Amino acid sequence: MATNLTVEPEHIKLILATDFNNYVKGERFQYNMRSVLGTGVFNSDGEGWKFHRQMTRPFFNRDRISHFDIFERHAQDVVAHIKQRNRGGYAVDFQDLIGRFTMDSASEFLFDSCINSLKAHLPYPHKVPVPASPSSLPTGIPPTDPDPVAIAATRFTDAFTEAMLRISEREVLGRIWPLFEMTGDKTKRAMGVISEYLDPIIQRAVDKKRGGGMSAMATDEERDGMSLLDEMLDQTDDPQVLKDEMLNMLLAGRDTTMHTLTVVIYFFTMYPDIYRRACAETLAQIGPTRRPTYEDVKELNFLRAVINETMRLYPSVPFNVRENIQATTWPSPDPSDPRPLYIPAGSKLAYSVFMMHRRKDLWGPDAEEFDPDRFLDDRVKKYLLKNAFQFLPFNAGPRICLGQQFAYNEMSFMLVRLLQSFTSFERDEAAFAPSALPPPEWARWRGGRASIECGLRCI
Repeated sequence: MATNLTVEPEHIKLILATDFNNYVKGERFQYNMRSVLGTGVFNSDGEGWKFHRQMTRPFFNRDRISHFDIFERHAQDVVAHIKQRNRGGYAVDFQDLIGRFTMDSASEFLFDSCINSLKAHLPYPHKVPVPASPSSLPTGIPPTDPDPVAIAATRFTDAFTEAMLRISEREVLGRIWPLFEMTGDKTKRAMGVISEYLDPIIQRAVDKKRGGGMSAMATDEERDGMSLLDEMLDQTDDPQVLKDEMLNMLLAGRDTTMHTLTVVIYFFTMYPDIYRRACAETLAQIGPTRRPTYEDVKELNFLRAVINETMRLYPSVPFNVRENIQATTWPSPDPSDPRPLYIPAGSKLAYSVFMMHRRKDLWGPDAEEFDPDRFLDDRVKKYLLKNAFQFLPFNAGPRICLGQQFAYNEMSFMLVRLLQSFTSFERDEAAFAPSALPPPEWARWRGGRASIECGLRCI
């Protein structure tokens, strides 16, 4: 089956909104993902999708004070880790660190059982040798991680990452992926570790519900402290359905936010003036130590613009795919040829918000540049307000991300705590393994993000 790719806002609007019922994930996609995501909201269509959407919607319809309590606990751990590494003279792998923050935050609000990945020891730069004798380790580096909580956290986090990698590989390989798993399901080992951790948590919650431990008539105050798992038990007590949804929500709550926060810090290292402006706004609005509130987050306009510009250039879900049930037509993207495009039934249709977000005809001649002010000045009216479907970091239509505001709150909160704690961030190029650096040939490209970023790296 050939894949059709579009970067047209009007086509994407048809897929996600105006002709939503004609575009589905499809059996092929669901088969690829089923061993990990089961029948959860990201891997279902039709009535199954509606059921899962209905289960999770109430949880995300309210701002909860308890969420900021969770953010605060884990943000303080992140800041403490960075300060400890600074004192030891070592760089921090920020993507790894912030992935632990989002994993711990997500697991706590999803099923009220923190993974505690921030309790496990952080990796050190590749240039730090691994000695044969613990006595020769650099100061502050433990030879092993004896804490059973840390061991369990590392096992779960590694297994989760492996499971997501395996199903991503299947989507890349397409229909031939079963040939690469003829000797066994490559997600089985990882899912065994994940189930070993999640199954007891889910079963305890189910038993508590069946025993009358939670009431569907709970007050708003009582519900504010409930996890998503608690609320979903109002809809079903099937452990497999609950686990499927937990894994879908954990994917959304951990990986997407981790990605965006990592790139924000990357841009702060590239554009120190942007960092100073974000710092000045934060200190003026909140001060150097006070915990941010919901109202504070809403008032941080420049920081929100930084987050939006980061998601424009590097959306956490750069590509997505659907299949159409019925044959249809799309408007022609070519003004010189107005004939519509015919789309046969059952076509594999990919769309790329990554590419759409960088189109100069949609975003202006500086579309490849990182400039948060485009979300604050007259370019908003000139470009973005013309078509809301040209900026889709959280999807759109009936499948729009229910956790959009939660994600903004979480990212803003973590960034505020970093802005309050540090005067700058710098990249330590020597800490990277050579294979993790941009290819040198990027510097020879004319224009585009590749040449910009490689050029800055080489200065």
